Amino acid sequence: MGLYLRKTLDNKAEVSVWQITETEEELKNLCSVPADEMEEISLIRSENQRKQKLAVRALLNEVFEDKMYLNHHDNGKPYLENCITNISITHTDRYVAIITHDEDDLGIDIESLDRDFSAVEKKALSEDEIEDLDDEKRNEQLAIYWCAKEAIFKRMSQNRVDFSEQIEVEKFNPKGEGELEATFIHKDGYEEDFELEYITFDRHVLVWVVG
Repeated sequence: MGLYLRKTLDNKAEVSVWQITETEEELKNLCSVPADEMEEISLIRSENQRKQKLAVRALLNEVFEDKMYLNHHDNGKPYLENCITNISITHTDRYVAIITHDEDDLGIDIESLDRDFSAVEKKALSEDEIEDLDDEKRNEQLAIYWCAKEAIFKRMSQNRVDFSEQIEVEKFNPKGEGELEATFIHKDGYEEDFELEYITFDRHVLVWVVG
């Protein structure tokens, strides 16, 4: 399938999604990966994880005119070695997605709605958020909560963040796409407010934050 979605946001960030339908060999032919990095990918035991890594590189080839060199900071945050553009990356077995912006910090997360998110309720939600859950839409709500908190976690790039205590998402009604409001509470009590966007497609939910 290749490029599934590409959209430029009002704040000039760009969201791009790749649907993984190719074989591992086809993905290798679609991306230009340095030999040392390809060796690292080949050591990954899971074929799905290898394909996700390769699909990210294929997506970078599609989005950028020049060849991009992807690397990661010690905390796992990705960056482009030869470009000032900020980037955040996410993937499932069937899709990989990136968000880019030339200046602002950002975060993105995708999840399959076919996954059971019941564990998220206990480990990542506050009491207020749990009270806001609707039984009929519970799993979808939990998926959006999780993606929103993961996106903010990536945006903040801090260690040992307590999702239930430090990231609070305002009540929302799940739709095909929409906006979310959230607050990140630093350990010293300082609060930062964020506006996020989300879309659902093909039994997946994608959430991103910029700024």
